[in-house]
Amino acid sequence: MIILFGIVSRQRDDAADAKVVSDAELVRVAQAEPARFTMLYERYLDRIYAYCYLRLQSREAAEDATSEIFLKVFVALPRYQERAFAAWLFRIAHNTVVNSQKRRPTTVLDADRLLAPGPTLEDAAVDAAERHELLQAISHLADEQRNVLELDSAGWSGGEIAAAMGKSEAAVRMLRHRAVERLKQLIIKREVY
Repeated sequence: MIILFGIVSRQRDDAADAKVVSDAELVRVAQAEPARFTMLYERYLDRIYAYCYLRLQSREAAEDATSEIFLKVFVALPRYQERAFAAWLFRIAHNTVVNSQKRRPTTVLDADRLLAPGPTLEDAAVDAAERHELLQAISHLADEQRNVLELDSAGWSGGEIAAAMGKSEAAVRMLRHRAVERLKQLIIKREVY
């Protein structure tokens, strides 16, 4: 998918071992031996990419942002001293995505979807309109509610979202519930267009 410094994986054993090792231990290993950063990279790549794609709505922009995020993390890792790696990574991802959104105009239709075989142009337009309506509704949510939904959609577990946001899992569940209820209100009542 995305290659950082031309390295996809150091060894298959590293990826398997990373699943049972804590983030804190992986950080210590990567700080001591930078080539082992790939274990952290592989652990979070899919979720960071999915988060970027949800926010940027473009494969190219999401790939660029994901690469930029992991480059920033790799460069800053020797100085990293925080306790919650996922929270630190999420802050970097969030700030990078926000900056990326400021630099580029948003598009409603994704060129990849229009060129791909499958749905007709009319279906793609309807899908894009529905996606646009949902994105508009999501943009009206409180920041924390929006972040919970985006991270959840990007495949983060409740525990990971809680760690990334510095909240309890119960607080994350409540934020998710309130966000969904608010989205229902916004979309059903057509408060956003």
